[in-house]
Amino acid sequence: MSELSKARIPDAPAIQRLPLLQLILVGLQHVLLMYGGAIAVPLIIGQAAGLSREEIAFLINADLLVAGIATIVQSLGIGPMGIRMPVMMGASFAAVGSMVAMAGMPGIGLQGIFGATIAAGFFGMIIAPFMSKVVRFFPPLVTGTVITSIGLSLFPVAVNWAGGGADAAQFGSPIYLAIAALVLATILLVHRFMRGFWVNISVLIGMCLGYVLCGVIGMVDLSGMAAAPWVQFVTPLHFGMPKFELAPILSMCLVVVIIFVESTGMFLALGKITGQEVCPRMLRRGLLCDAGASFFAGFFNTFTHSSFAQNIGLVQMTGVRCRSVTIVAGGLLIVLSLLPKAAFLVASIPPAVLGGAAIAMFGMVAATGIKILQEADIGDRRNQLLVAVSIGMGLIPVVRPEFFAHLPMWMSPITHSGIAMATLSALTLNLLFNILGGKERAAINDCHAHQH
Repeated sequence: MSELSKARIPDAPAIQRLPLLQLILVGLQHVLLMYGGAIAVPLIIGQAAGLSREEIAFLINADLLVAGIATIVQSLGIGPMGIRMPVMMGASFAAVGSMVAMAGMPGIGLQGIFGATIAAGFFGMIIAPFMSKVVRFFPPLVTGTVITSIGLSLFPVAVNWAGGGADAAQFGSPIYLAIAALVLATILLVHRFMRGFWVNISVLIGMCLGYVLCGVIGMVDLSGMAAAPWVQFVTPLHFGMPKFELAPILSMCLVVVIIFVESTGMFLALGKITGQEVCPRMLRRGLLCDAGASFFAGFFNTFTHSSFAQNIGLVQMTGVRCRSVTIVAGGLLIVLSLLPKAAFLVASIPPAVLGGAAIAMFGMVAATGIKILQEADIGDRRNQLLVAVSIGMGLIPVVRPEFFAHLPMWMSPITHSGIAMATLSALTLNLLFNILGGKERAAINDCHAHQH
């Protein structure tokens, strides 16, 4: 590391005075990088709940609003919340499996999802101060396994989209596959032949190209867009009063714990990049913001929120480590949330276009988990068994959703979530192999050391 970078790192979390144009461009870069991931969750849940395109557009606006506010609080630090580092916030993929299951459950639906989100956010604010004391239960071995499982469990969504949508009359039609392949190939070619800013917006470039092609061949339906207002404010409780049901709440509380695990790993990684030691107090502030955003999100028609790993990679790639950039990016998200026509355009993207991008995006989530696993002692056979069994458990609801059909209905939000299954398995096996069996393993290692 050069003397110059050594000198700059201590000032990294400060609100540095960058030129305004540079601040806006780098902030926009953060928004473009996370936009696809941010809108994916409301798109998935909106489709699972059978909402109209206008209602899905409203969900997207609500998500962008909460993501923008949460990003500003997380980066700036307000009261007891906010880690005061360059963090982008958005709807978490960790909750998708549970929420899709809830959307199809009688008497739950969107109102039940929002109620569970509010309750889980409140639960998160209660446990956040204690999470730093139980970090030893969430080493890279567990965190990496969980994040890998998140990526793998979302792949059916990407495949359904790439085939034209789960309900497509001609699922797997060559035209759908060609569009998805074009989007994916564009993303890969940009990464191969372009540099810098273009690489950072490769997903957006691929999706725009696919969208234009679909428009040319008549696959984009914009009917009703003219009637959408240019500006619209997101109103709280738009879909009615939230419902509070025990099983969905328990499932979402588990999701909040999963989000805390992910965020802890991401905050520690960001601390290494910016030269900041993430102490328990900082970690508590960051997790409180995650939980507070989820609590707030339930009232504003959106879902559990967490920090985005892609943007942590962007901080490392660009070398721009000041939090003023993500504060500006949060402001841009709030502005986008006020423009229904923009959200309507996003909601009209054909599933095949989303599918090509999702294969890359969801794969990157799995790759992030694999990267974290490299920090663990993966050469140890017990640890290999932990990863193997946990990922296998996580894939059960993905491969055969009806596998647990004969178990009690209250368990379904957990048994239908591959992420929840993988997390429970990884935590249990880590407790069995590495925490309770710690002394025994130390003795075995000492024995091997003496033999050699």
